[in-house]
Amino acid sequence: MVEQFYDAVPRTGAVAEPHGTLTLFLRRGAGGPYYARPTLGHPGPVTVADIVAVRERQRALGVPEDLEWVVETSPGVQAAATGAGLDVRLCPLLVLTGTPAGPGALAPGVTVGLVRPDDPDLAAVDAVAGIAFGAGGTAVGNVGPAERDAAAARTSAAALARLRARVADGEIVQAVARGADGPLAIGTYQHAQGVAEIVGVATLPRARRQGLGAAVTVLLARHARDAGLRVFLSARDETVARVYERVGFERVATTGLASPPET
Repeated sequence: MVEQFYDAVPRTGAVAEPHGTLTLFLRRGAGGPYYARPTLGHPGPVTVADIVAVRERQRALGVPEDLEWVVETSPGVQAAATGAGLDVRLCPLLVLTGTPAGPGALAPGVTVGLVRPDDPDLAAVDAVAGIAFGAGGTAVGNVGPAERDAAAARTSAAALARLRARVADGEIVQAVARGADGPLAIGTYQHAQGVAEIVGVATLPRARRQGLGAAVTVLLARHARDAGLRVFLSARDETVARVYERVGFERVATTGLASPPET
């Protein structure tokens, strides 16, 4: 299920460039960059030389030298990635089992709902993820609505129009937790071949440890399940995985992420 999804979902917005045991997905038009993955159905194995060659291609194109795979279905990639000079991070991969359970009561005044393409604060909704991931980690911090609104003000009209179109077309489904100060947490699911992946769950540092990420995840999981989709996600670490397990996900595998060492 997961391997077929990972091969299918980038193809809506990327060119799939074959490199033997690896496929490099290259973004068409605007949007975040993609990555290389083991070629679906290739007997392998992925070698150090394969990864070095793809890294050279990525470097020539000026795109991130990123590689992703499922450890259990491509067990030799981790060693090859390390041998090719990449740093490897392993993330729990979890699948929704049964009915997602609510995270409990939220703070007074906080609501969780789906994002509409005509939401007047769509720029602020979109800015939450960038601010949250930029702050890193899951600890409570001082970064909050002021930084979100400053980032939203820098959002171009073209980027906002693309986001509205993706939501309107159903290419992505987003959920947002809002408080008196506006959007506080966001999450998204993308889907292909009857499968949905929840991605980009993020909470402003000032609003963390209040169950907002879990609430957003539950709403997305219920929406995807009600649409007849099988639902999965990857957690950044074991601590985050336990949050997802409490709302109805079960760990089934491991996602491997490799990128050049930070300098």
